[in-house]
Amino acid sequence: MSPLTSPAAAAPSRSRRRPLDRLWDQATIYLPVLLMGMLALASYWLLRATPDALAPAVERPVTSEPDYFMRRFSVKLFDADGQLTHEVFGAEARHRPDTDEIEIDQARIRSIQPNGLLTTATARQVTTNGEQTEFLLQGDAVVIREGGQTPEGTVIPRVEFRGEELRIITEPQRVLSSQPVTLVRGNNRLNADTLDYQGDEGVAVFQGRVRAQLVP
Repeated sequence: MSPLTSPAAAAPSRSRRRPLDRLWDQATIYLPVLLMGMLALASYWLLRATPDALAPAVERPVTSEPDYFMRRFSVKLFDADGQLTHEVFGAEARHRPDTDEIEIDQARIRSIQPNGLLTTATARQVTTNGEQTEFLLQGDAVVIREGGQTPEGTVIPRVEFRGEELRIITEPQRVLSSQPVTLVRGNNRLNADTLDYQGDEGVAVFQGRVRAQLVP
């Protein structure tokens, strides 16, 4: 491996950016669908699990205090054939009425793709807005897509995506980090101070110190 270091605050050149774009495509393609589907499911479950009031409730000022929560939970999603496709675990989930956000502590999300590949996402806390269009992973955020082989024989490498804080926006598709991030794809590793991945354009912009270790 030979470390390569680039200067701060500029997007890579077009010729150098393309290989990195492909790496980030592999690392982030499952994130929006995975998180949106699982956290929307958790939100729906929480709302359904909340019992109806027996009498008209007295109107109270909207505060940041959670109005419902769930502890040590696991939510699973199955396909039409009864096969497990998604699962989310958490130590505690809370809904905050003033912002309509759901927070999940010690979150662990598993997604099994139709081709059998497993993708997992973990963080000390995951926060999503009421529309499930924006997700914030905080504290040891890790997304791993295990490698494997397709029925056609194509080998798909293992991809590992790490950062202290990762923000995912679904419309338009973006992955943002204002803190250092690491991407490991097979034997290749890339570190950067910040990331702005624009999924609709297929462009990843790294700023600050960028260091790559590539194995031919």
